[in-house]
Amino acid sequence: MCVSRRRFLFQAASLGAVAPLVLSGCMSSTGAIEAVKPGPDPYFLAMYGPQPNERFPLPAIDISNVEERFFRQQVRYHRSERAGTIVVDTQNRFLYLVQEGGMAMRYGIGVGRAGLEFEGEARVARKAQWPTWTPTAAMIEREPGRNAQWAGGMPPGLENPLGPRALYLFEGGRDTLYRIHGTSEPWSIGLAVSSGCIRLFNQDIIDLYARVAIDTPVLVLQNEPLMFPQREVPESIRRQLEIPQRQDQNPMIEI
Repeated sequence: MCVSRRRFLFQAASLGAVAPLVLSGCMSSTGAIEAVKPGPDPYFLAMYGPQPNERFPLPAIDISNVEERFFRQQVRYHRSERAGTIVVDTQNRFLYLVQEGGMAMRYGIGVGRAGLEFEGEARVARKAQWPTWTPTAAMIEREPGRNAQWAGGMPPGLENPLGPRALYLFEGGRDTLYRIHGTSEPWSIGLAVSSGCIRLFNQDIIDLYARVAIDTPVLVLQNEPLMFPQREVPESIRRQLEIPQRQDQNPMIEI
């Protein structure tokens, strides 16, 4: 049985330095201390909470199993791009919006196959709220049962793979077919997946969309040194999608 907060406080006052050991867990029926895994910070719970005022009201995201580094947060920026630039680090699964004073807003991303096919400089040439999604011919050929029905475009909504917002990248006047967008599969953030380009949590793409303008410069990096171990596919997702265990460090997940 867990000890009540009032009793904890009494112990803290009575035991001094010993109190922190008790406060960090619950007492079992045998008297042993049992560690309690803390839940997500309330700050992040609010950040990824429901957004009922959207055209299609967004539910809260279950972030209980998401590593904190993939949550939206302001960080010190380690490169030299000028403020206002979007920098996509596909290797580390981060997108940065560079800010003044050596800082950046950092977002966790999932990287689709198309997101690995472009490297270099581009610009945001178009922004769309609740965009229509149209699968490519290659996607239809690969998964006709899933994608052929949307050859003329999938209407916007909660199941749309682009989510509530999309940024379309051009190189000069040429469409790179590279997109920064939301996702209907939040479990994919931090992973390399087979479809899509650069996907963010829906709440994050809404935030990024509001911060950038048309002609915002974008730099896509494909081979940055790893800052953290790669995230592995959660076992529950692996079983659900029947993904075989892979030995390589950078699997492309079929979705």
